[in-house]
Order: sequence, then structure tokens, then C-alpha cells
Amino acid sequence: MRDLNNGKHQLKALLLRNNITYSGKANWSLKHLRWLTEMILPHPAQQIVLQEMIQIINERMNRLQRLDNELVHYVKQWRYYPVIKAVQAMRGVRLLVAVGVIAVLGDLTRFDHPRKLMSYLGLVPSEHSSGPKRRLGSIMKCGNTRARRLLVEGAHSYRFTANISTDLQKRQEGLIKEIVDIAWQAQLRLCRRYHRLMKRSKHINVVVTAIAREMIAFIWSIAREVVLSPVDPKLMIVRRAK
Repeated sequence: MRDLNNGKHQLKALLLRNNITYSGKANWSLKHLRWLTEMILPHPAQQIVLQEMIQIINERMNRLQRLDNELVHYVKQWRYYPVIKAVQAMRGVRLLVAVGVIAVLGDLTRFDHPRKLMSYLGLVPSEHSSGPKRRLGSIMKCGNTRARRLLVEGAHSYRFTANISTDLQKRQEGLIKEIVDIAWQAQLRLCRRYHRLMKRSKHINVVVTAIAREMIAFIWSIAREVVLSPVDPKLMIVRRAK
């Protein structure tokens, strides 16, 4: 993905140097890609560079699609696939986010409280205390950077009003009611919290970090509803025995 983004940035920089801007709405859509292929730059050498950049972007997009297909194939054979399927019931947690978080954290039920999981990921505020004074600073950032980044990316989706989209409904198909209820409760709470923090003029980075911190708590709650069968873990999604 970084390689693809680098290629896109280089192409946009080439267009910027030639004072060329796209008047459409969505960059890198099919319409935008057709617009790029039809463009004629002033110098033949620039045209060659443009065509090479377009080819590089297409190759990297195809490579990304191939890797995604392989990931979908192999993750269904993983013993944690029921947990991955379950946590995708939450908004902002698609396959890549779910796989990345679970791959880093493993069995979430090993944490007996969600606050310990928040601390493990470094999403809790740092503290500087002296005597009766207690001062909270930025987050600790002591956990896995990749898992924390995935959660923060997913947290941006809560800027919209709570809603069950068609894609989210498809991800929730086949899941038990308890998991779907937790996901809906999470969406209601996190959407309200996002807008409340924004109205208090909090910086966007502070807001999405706070949302990511609570997201992992709801993911922990969903994971506790999943029991992995020792016989065939890929097919078992059942409620945890109380």
C-alpha cells in the first residue's frame, strides 16, 4: 500500500509541476484513470514519464488485489477466523483491520479487563505525578504501532451518523444476536463521543485516538462472545458460557 501511495504522489507531483488539476470529484476512480490516459503533456519526455507512472500504479493496484485475494483465502483456514469474522460486525473494522489487530494481539480473552488491553496497545494517556499534582499527557505509545494505526484509521468512520450500511449488514450475517448488539451499542456510543469531542474543539488526532481506545474495548467484548472449537475452530461462532 505504501508503494502504491508513493506512485500516486509522484504522479500528482508531475501534474502539479505542469499546473494540471483534475476537476472531477474522486481521485483514482475509473473516470480519473481514464482522464490520465487521455492526457497529453507539453514535452515528449514528460509524456513517457507519465505513461510509465500510470503503468506502475496499475501494476501496484493489481498486485495489491492479488495479495488481498490470497489473504482472504488463507485467513479462512486460521484458527482465529471466527474472531476475525465476529469483530467485523463493528463499524470501521473490515477484514484488513480485523486480521491486523488479531494477528498482533492473538487471544484477546487473555486480558481480564479491557483497560489492560488499552494499556498493552499504548492507547492510554501518560501520567506525570508529583505529590498531590496529577498531570495526564499524550498516549504512551508503548504497544504495537501497526495495531494502533489500524484502530486509529478505523476510528475515522465514526465521524458519520450511526447507520447500518449494506456492507456492514453483509458482514454481520451469520453472527449471533449478542455480537450484533455489541456492535450497534459501540456505534451509537462512539458516534456520539466523536461529535461531542469535536464540539469541544478537541484536535482531530485526540478525537480519533479516544475513539480507537474505546473501539478496542468493544472488540474485546465481542471476542469474549466467541469460543474456538478444538474440533473445527473455523466453523464455530457461539456464545461464551457464562
